[in-house]
Amino acid sequence: MRVSQLYDLNRSQPTLDFVDVNVEGDTRLFISPTALESLSSEWGDECVHLVQNFFRHVLDLIRTGRNPEAEALLRVLREPNETHLGLSKGISRGRALGNTSAHSVWDALSRSRASITGLLEDLEDAVLMIDGISIDIVSDMTTNIIREPLIRYTQQMCRWHQIPMEEAVNSGPLWNPVNHTWISRLEPLPTAEGGRLLLIPKAIVRQHLDYDPDEYYRNYILEHLREAELNTNSGLVQLLKNGKRRVTKKSLEEKYGTGKGAIVTQTIAHPDVLVRYKRAKRLTPQAALPHEEIASVEDTLDPDWDQLLSAVTSVQPGNDQAHEYESAIEALMNALFYPSLAYPSPQHEIHDGRKRIDIAYTNIAKSGFFSWVGSNYPAAHIFVECKNYTRDIANPELDQMAGRFSPSRGRVGLIICRGFENKQAFLERCRDTVHDDRGFILPIDDADLSILVQLRKTDPLFSRLQLLEDSFRFILT
Repeated sequence: MRVSQLYDLNRSQPTLDFVDVNVEGDTRLFISPTALESLSSEWGDECVHLVQNFFRHVLDLIRTGRNPEAEALLRVLREPNETHLGLSKGISRGRALGNTSAHSVWDALSRSRASITGLLEDLEDAVLMIDGISIDIVSDMTTNIIREPLIRYTQQMCRWHQIPMEEAVNSGPLWNPVNHTWISRLEPLPTAEGGRLLLIPKAIVRQHLDYDPDEYYRNYILEHLREAELNTNSGLVQLLKNGKRRVTKKSLEEKYGTGKGAIVTQTIAHPDVLVRYKRAKRLTPQAALPHEEIASVEDTLDPDWDQLLSAVTSVQPGNDQAHEYESAIEALMNALFYPSLAYPSPQHEIHDGRKRIDIAYTNIAKSGFFSWVGSNYPAAHIFVECKNYTRDIANPELDQMAGRFSPSRGRVGLIICRGFENKQAFLERCRDTVHDDRGFILPIDDADLSILVQLRKTDPLFSRLQLLEDSFRFILT
């Protein structure tokens, strides 16, 4: 029983921004702190701040000998069953954290030289250097720490998809980064299987964490030690028949040891190695899971592109079907532009509610068209206006969208409609809008959607959006 089935959403996983979890068990996916860092959005920045604030405060308590306070804060991190993510089999039971596990985490942190020396800075560093901390522990800790922004996200998704919420549900522990305390309050939240339900953006889940202790040790620490042994021509250096010198990993492991204890010892001795590893991870973070990988984990179907397109093109033009059209567009956009665009905010209010945008997406693209746009123009958000009619769009519609733009929100938008009598003339008006410094607006009609869908079907990575690139170049000229 998935969320979409429980609430009769008539949506498939690719059309949903959140993970369509099994509410009767767990889905084997995990929240990644590094994925949060790569979001480049206000929501992501808030989550990163909360995680760093909590973890560094706990480390400060340990370093200053205030161990009971540190352990008390860690004991709160347990049983985040409400996400239905993790390793539990059968009924969700948050097995990664509990009183015993929290004590073990505190004990490992308090005993580790990585904590005491200041080498340990971020939560995911602990995966490299602290025994007993693995992907499920990190994911559960992160879930607890970012519960407040997850609640807001859940409420937003519930309002759009008309998922019923109970008015006064215990929020669970919420981290207060100012007072460094846990608080709780009553919040409107959905419930499932007798407990509160939190929806998780699929852009922040992974099957594996970015940081891997074996990778770090073998590919970074041992390689550094190998170079050091070669430079000093130590006793570990072997001279081969062809005149080349080598140092085997086996001999390095025998001399320097293995495991997280060896990692800590060598990282303290050579801290620049950790800096290089973390820099490499920041430059090449894991991409968000593609539709096909999520489908494999959930045992669900890949996107039915033809059906998603048909749901749009089969809507009769006219104001009476405007909401149906907007919903069908949002479902198709969610699938089509994921993971470049995420966190759809339908009927997004600006100017204290005096103006609305049909759909506002957060631009989290790391490659391709939307990444290029975000790197060169104000495009923190991409705005979408849906016009369910076939007559040509006139200047008032362009002025309406341009009026939604701002340097902070973004100045790039898509107007999606059924068709144009003279598309070239409309593109020229979009170009005039650019020349008047009022933003960048691209038109997409039914025929364009068909082209984009065909591209996505043949290129699952969707690395190029030639149609949008060509339109953007035209309006820039």
